[in-house]
Amino acid sequence: MKTKKKKKTGNVILHIVMFALALIWIYPYVWLFLASVKPSAEIYTRFWPTKFTLEHFKFILESAERMNRPFVRAFFNSLFVSVTVTLCVMLSSAIIAFALSKYKFRARDGIFNFIIFQMVFPGFMFTIPMYILIRNLRLLNTYSALILPSIMSGWGIFMLTQSFKGTPDDYIEAAKMDGASDFFVIFRIMVPLNNSAMAIVGLFTFIGIWDNFMWPLIVIQDYNKMPLSVLLATFNHEYGAYIGPIMAGAVIQTIPMVLIFIIFRKAFLQGISMTLK
Repeated sequence: MKTKKKKKTGNVILHIVMFALALIWIYPYVWLFLASVKPSAEIYTRFWPTKFTLEHFKFILESAERMNRPFVRAFFNSLFVSVTVTLCVMLSSAIIAFALSKYKFRARDGIFNFIIFQMVFPGFMFTIPMYILIRNLRLLNTYSALILPSIMSGWGIFMLTQSFKGTPDDYIEAAKMDGASDFFVIFRIMVPLNNSAMAIVGLFTFIGIWDNFMWPLIVIQDYNKMPLSVLLATFNHEYGAYIGPIMAGAVIQTIPMVLIFIIFRKAFLQGISMTLK
């Protein structure tokens, strides 16, 4: 009886600590959101505003037009690039992971080890060689410059390969006996059975591309093709003293990531749990 009470007390304390840590983690975003909808005079003086206003969002949109910064277009530029890259990464990772996990061929271990090996190096090491390649292909200032370098992901291939290895071969053999092709097996059997891992790869890929700043800054100078992260940086340079509009821009930047996490949180948490195990 005493053991059960101690265990229950321990669980209550653990949940209280986790809740407190969650509040600490989410507080900056709550403050950011409230700062974007409060009057300028109350940003630093009050946590909860006396009234809510959209003047900061209006200011950033109007100022972007005056500065010839197509803010709305930049938002859709980021959305287009992020969605395209995410779909390409999930597609290429699933195909390659299936080959590495379910087929036996001489170079399989070498390819898998190379994928792990290249994950050790930070991405900025390849920035200059990649820029030279994109320049020689005459793709600077194009959407292709933002998409092509990221359509494959070693991390995505690794994650899906490990996940696919846990799928019993009986499903594949049964599908093959019914005349199913490899692509049918990948997209109608392997992907649905490993949707948690696919959700992790897709979510992290989308967030990484959406927040990517350095590469678009290097290869894109045309404001009409800039992603939102770079366009907001140019706006902050001009209006750095206006904290309210800057907070409003940051909120707009985070909206897609928050929505995606809320929509796919169940599959994401299942995938994290599976990875930890």
